[in-house]
Amino acid sequence: MTEMPAPKKLQAKDYATDQEVRWCPGCGDYAILKSVQKTLAELEADPAQTVFVSGIGCSSRFPYYMATYGFHTIHGRAPAIATGVKLANPDLDVWVVTGDGDGLSIGGNHLLHLLRRDVDLQLLLFNNEIYGLTKGQASPTSRPGTRSPSTPSGSLDQPVSATRFALGAGGSFVARTIDTDQKRMPAVLKRARAHRGTAMVEILQNCIVYNDGVFDLFAARDVAGERQLHLEHGQPMIFGAERDKGLRLKPGTLRVEVVSLSEVPESDLLVHDETDPMLATLLAGLEPPFPVAMGVLYAEERPESWEARQLAEVGQATGRPAPGPIQGDLDGLLRSGSTWTVE
Repeated sequence: MTEMPAPKKLQAKDYATDQEVRWCPGCGDYAILKSVQKTLAELEADPAQTVFVSGIGCSSRFPYYMATYGFHTIHGRAPAIATGVKLANPDLDVWVVTGDGDGLSIGGNHLLHLLRRDVDLQLLLFNNEIYGLTKGQASPTSRPGTRSPSTPSGSLDQPVSATRFALGAGGSFVARTIDTDQKRMPAVLKRARAHRGTAMVEILQNCIVYNDGVFDLFAARDVAGERQLHLEHGQPMIFGAERDKGLRLKPGTLRVEVVSLSEVPESDLLVHDETDPMLATLLAGLEPPFPVAMGVLYAEERPESWEARQLAEVGQATGRPAPGPIQGDLDGLLRSGSTWTVE
């Protein structure tokens, strides 16, 4: 009997294609790409069962660089197309890649319904607070005062918060990470993939050409330790380069304040609870001078995915066991029921 060799364990490089990666030198997208490839390798993901779906924008070149299946679709519609992919074959591991413009402007409506339906897939939203591909116009996440070709005197609009949007839409998993944190990003991506339902991960990403340094206030190397709060479920909210600061609720209020652990006992601090939507909303809105919350803000395990319910309904109507890929005679369906011939 011939013994078959054990299948080769895939490395991060095995998820990379032979395509030239074409982003601007220094773009944060390179780091995100490497992190995703590393994550898939560590998870031993099957490339033949993995699909990346993107819309339009710098981030949406992603499928070209992944040695998996992929669709580079149309502006803002990646969530809708990915929903169809997952519904047609629920066994596939589906990832959506979008940007703050693609996902929150023209694609905001599609993103809303993806989140509320809770389709079982991962959505990576690259947020650089600018339109990079179309040469630096203000995006839905641009801050007031942002000067750009479309806002030469400074943006007057209030920005959209991707994480608060996801929570408001009823998302079951909402997380945030940053392109420079290669140590923690894979852990967040693994949590997202393990979640059953729509896992939305906002990835703060620097646009070196059109919005360079927009996150430096809390992301620059010399301040990151002091101005980022890395969340751990069940653990007190401690931060600082020396881990000497924390967050607590102001006595008698629902507002947070920064306290020194030399003056306040650790028992007074807020403890992170991923299952608390009100706490997640509070954390999503923290900006300097407060620390910016990173990691899993909210995670709710729901009993059944949307596509499982859809396929069960199809199975009930057709007598076909569910779940599984949808099969049928499209031509026969179009010609059945109330149809007529025009002569």
